[in-house]
Parts: sequence; C-alpha cells; structure tokens
Amino acid sequence: MSLRELTAEKHHDAERTEFVKELLGGSITEERYDTFLFNLHPIYHVLESFAMINGSMDGLDDLCRANSIYEDYLELWKDTKPPELCPTVDRYLKYIKDELSPNPDRLFAHVYVRHMGDLSGGQILKKLIPAGSGHHYQFDRDTNELKTIIRAKLHDGLADEARTCFAMIKSFMEDLEASLDLGSAN
Repeated sequence: MSLRELTAEKHHDAERTEFVKELLGGSITEERYDTFLFNLHPIYHVLESFAMINGSMDGLDDLCRANSIYEDYLELWKDTKPPELCPTVDRYLKYIKDELSPNPDRLFAHVYVRHMGDLSGGQILKKLIPAGSGHHYQFDRDTNELKTIIRAKLHDGLADEARTCFAMIKSFMEDLEASLDLGSAN
C-alpha cells in the first residue's frame, strides 16, 4: 500500500472542512484568503527552516513556500492591523519545534503533505484565488519534477506522521472557519 493510500482517510477529512470547500468553490473573499495566508506563513516558515537545517529538504530548496506565502499576504492585506493567528498555529509550531525538529524523517512527512498539496491541489487553487499574484502556487522548477524528488524520499513509515499532519491541517481549517464565522454563515 502506498503512503497516499495509507493517509487517504485523513486527507479526505481535511478536505471536507467548510473552509476548504470555500477555497475550492472559488467563492472565498480576498480578506478570508489573506487571513488564511497570514496563518499559513508561520507554519511554512518554521517547517521549512527546520527541514533545511536538518537536511530533510536537500535538493528541494526551490520548493520552499514561506516567502511566497508572505509576499501574497502583503500584496492583498489592506488593513493596518494584521489578522489574528488561529490557536492551531501556535500548537503546530510548538509541535514542529519540540517533536519534529530533531527527527528529519518525521519532519519530512509534513513537508510531503504540505508541499505535495501545493504542487497538486495548489495548482487548482491558483486559478480560484480571489486576487493577487498567487506566488504561493508558482514554482521555478517543473511541478512534476519536484513531485518525483519528493516521492523518491517517501516510505510507508511516514504514514503515522503524515496522518498527524492531515489532522493538524483539519484543525487549522476548522479554526479558520470559527475565526471567520464561516461555520455559522452556511
């Protein structure tokens, strides 16, 4: 069984959140999308920083998205006060620092989940974002080439940690729903 198959249920759970439905439905407002980017940036920044330090992303420097996410946020945010960070962001950052940073293999499971999402579903999202340049979903290297490099580093032993990452993503999306009152609007 492939890692994708081993994590399919958790992946689908994360995709079924109302916030993801709004993203994929192409109906997300600029403010909601930018709040998403603001909350996503610190996760990617810390994850990629540790992954670069411990060698998890060797050969994948151009896969890093943190700077692109922040560029997109700055391009779109109109208010002088930044959005609030969701509670899951702090929990996730602590988890990366305390639990994952000393373990390159477990850390790579999160790189796999997040960045394969950008290389796959993100290519659909870049057509649906409400405004802006969408740097987050633009890659200098061919996305299929990047996917091949990532897949070469995968093994079934990453399944538990990849499922944990999908659970964190689901919690993050639910936090965004709550903070943006999306859940009560439907």
